Amino acid sequence: MQRKQKNELLFCNPPKLDYICIQSTILIMKKRDISLLLSLLFFNMLSAQSQAPMTLWYERPADYYEESLLIGNGKLGASIFGGIEDNIIYLNDITLWTGKPADPNLDAGASKWITPIRKALFAEDYAKADSLQLHVQGPNSQFYQPLGTFHIINDNKEEAKSYIRTLDIDSALCHDRYTQGGKRYSREYFASNPDKMIAMRIRCHDGHGINCHLLLTSQVPHIVKAKSNGQMVMTGHAIGDPSESIHFCCMMKANSDGELSVTDTTIVVSKASELTIYFINETSFNGALHHPVNESSPYLSNASDDIWHLANYTYDQFRKRHTGDYKKYYDRLQLHLGSNTERADRSIPTDSLLKRYTDNGCDSRYLETLYFQYGRYLLIACSRTPGVPANLQGLWTHHKYSPWRGNYTVNINLEENYWPAEVANLSEMTTPLWNFMQSLSDNGKHVALNYYGIHRGWCSSHNSDIWAMANPVGEKRESPEWSNWNMGGAWLSQALWEHYRYTLGHTFLTNTAYPLLRGASEFCLDWLIDNPLRPGELITAPSTSPENEYKTPKDYHGTTCYGGTADLAIIRELFENTLAAGQIVGGDKAFLKEVKSSLKRLHPYTIGHEGDINEWYHDWDDWDPQHRHQSHLIGLYPGHQITPSTTPELAKAARRSLEIKGDKTTGWSTGWRINLWARLHDGEQAYQLYKKLLTYVSPDDYKGKDRRRSGGTYPNLLDAHPPFQIDGNFGGTAGVCEMLLQGDEKEMVLLPAIPDAWKEGKVTGLRARGGYTVDLEWFDGKLLSATITADNKGKIKLSNKGKQITLKVKKGETRLVRFNNVP
Repeated sequence: MQRKQKNELLFCNPPKLDYICIQSTILIMKKRDISLLLSLLFFNMLSAQSQAPMTLWYERPADYYEESLLIGNGKLGASIFGGIEDNIIYLNDITLWTGKPADPNLDAGASKWITPIRKALFAEDYAKADSLQLHVQGPNSQFYQPLGTFHIINDNKEEAKSYIRTLDIDSALCHDRYTQGGKRYSREYFASNPDKMIAMRIRCHDGHGINCHLLLTSQVPHIVKAKSNGQMVMTGHAIGDPSESIHFCCMMKANSDGELSVTDTTIVVSKASELTIYFINETSFNGALHHPVNESSPYLSNASDDIWHLANYTYDQFRKRHTGDYKKYYDRLQLHLGSNTERADRSIPTDSLLKRYTDNGCDSRYLETLYFQYGRYLLIACSRTPGVPANLQGLWTHHKYSPWRGNYTVNINLEENYWPAEVANLSEMTTPLWNFMQSLSDNGKHVALNYYGIHRGWCSSHNSDIWAMANPVGEKRESPEWSNWNMGGAWLSQALWEHYRYTLGHTFLTNTAYPLLRGASEFCLDWLIDNPLRPGELITAPSTSPENEYKTPKDYHGTTCYGGTADLAIIRELFENTLAAGQIVGGDKAFLKEVKSSLKRLHPYTIGHEGDINEWYHDWDDWDPQHRHQSHLIGLYPGHQITPSTTPELAKAARRSLEIKGDKTTGWSTGWRINLWARLHDGEQAYQLYKKLLTYVSPDDYKGKDRRRSGGTYPNLLDAHPPFQIDGNFGGTAGVCEMLLQGDEKEMVLLPAIPDAWKEGKVTGLRARGGYTVDLEWFDGKLLSATITADNKGKIKLSNKGKQITLKVKKGETRLVRFNNVP
């Protein structure tokens, strides 16, 4: 009791204090006690520390897109270059795509090819199976398109000096400032979700020195008209037949204390000390199943309402509303990795810091934290539009035709976009995904019948778009290695169950998650076939492993197979999740019995001749052993079938698979591998991959001597596939969380993969399965405390390095658990 009282003096107690001593000591003044006292004093100091300001900053304007700074409100986005002579700002709307809703009768009857494909496969005629697969392909996805390009042309021609450009991700505000002609100028930019607009304010702090003209144009068909009241209107549509395309109305409003004049398409600002500019945009998109013209959203009247709303508040009020809205999500989680170089690192421009981190092996806890939080910033900025989740580039693109069509790649990339959402305390950002999946299931029912002859359930394939297309792609001419894959819906459905596990929302489970899980399971039940090689087993045929290729012992280089490990891992995960969800919802006993029976019959994992997990049914080699995809490891992460404790032999084989893959890969793949190594509780390897993700990559169009092309990170911290794909950013953020916290509803594993480089630190606001919020503090690689806040009444086991504590909690209760395993 005496020791407890002394220790409590050294700690700041939360609302409810639990004193739990893991490592017993007797307080006698010896070296041991001095060490303990110093450690406890450090704990107090660490508790008082908060996350450093998170800011990207640069000493010059952007020359390339991969140097621009991004803002977004979940629907509208801007990529800001911050130029002096011409400040280029690319504008995007996440709902501007080519095309129209999917045809429910598309390729009806294509399912007739499934039987001959299976016949070829089981005759071991893989070449014939590959060729026949072309008949089971539909059109490729539509294109995500840019909205517009805004130019602020500076009419002041003096040389600019003292330029600084910043993105403050703590408040989602972008700034730049400079001096010109002896006058100081500053510009601020933000994208407001509450007010559905993008705002910017330009100030001259030394008189009426703002002289510029404003231009708005687009790469898609458009018409621009400037008005004398400082308003500019741009209307247009996505590329394609205007009677079949999404239309838009973009309005810009300029307010100034100087002089305004207009030409047909230009607004000229003269002799101003302050200029505010607002952008709004609305499109005719009215949901994935509605025609963008015949059943359109009233985009013109919506745009008029948006622009009139801007008269209700001042710029400062808009700014306050924006930061308040943003920070209620962002501020939930903070990370502090102890470092004595933090202040020095913050004084280095971000591109220089990234390059130094890459070239000189200079560790930077600040850069590592900045990249982590930047992923959370990006998710808030691009995933708040119902029915339209974050795409391959989030919502930002400057390409007329974005790489990979800017679509939803559902064989990993869309899933990876949402890996950090729950654990990083941004659960609300998943809402667009649920709306999208409902439309995907509506289309997927027709795809299941037309392409596979299956009357129950729904499926989705490799690619999708804003229309929630679900058909296999490839246009009857492209390789089956990615075109002929129908597990997209089954894999994506895992996010539904994970959302429930973190939130315990019974209404969501009953009304949204379980019906979709059930439908995806119905399709898989009917897609599985009896294995002719091993009676009693179930496999898929035809099968592919996303974008990977095999080599048979007869040296055939192919893609189509049967019983692929990735298919079965996805189905196993789906069936287990459906059973768990169904038991909670209740009823449906006959169906759940069918799922349970099929789950037991799935062809098991096998270990190959190199000690790795086989990716193919047979023990074949990969055509490219270092291939970027590792789909056969889905059961390790993001799935839960393989763990070091429950399946040690499979975990060992998964490790061997990763060793064979190596560390050199693309950006998003690196993000996935961080999580895979973390699940194996290998913090050192996970950290090395995290550092690899932070490899400096040159902008795509840079042609200088120092050009660098690899997977990694661009100067503006966007993920380099290359080119830019945002999923690597999200995979990296998820990976850090996975290093800090793992577990299920019954057990939390605390600091399961903490690397030596992160010897001390503090994280607040992580979310854990079971509806818990978790704060952790550690020193010298050893956990000092865990603070658990429960959404509901429950019992949870806390584990750290083999030590376990069972904690009972009441709804809304906060408990502090002290782990005194200090030096």
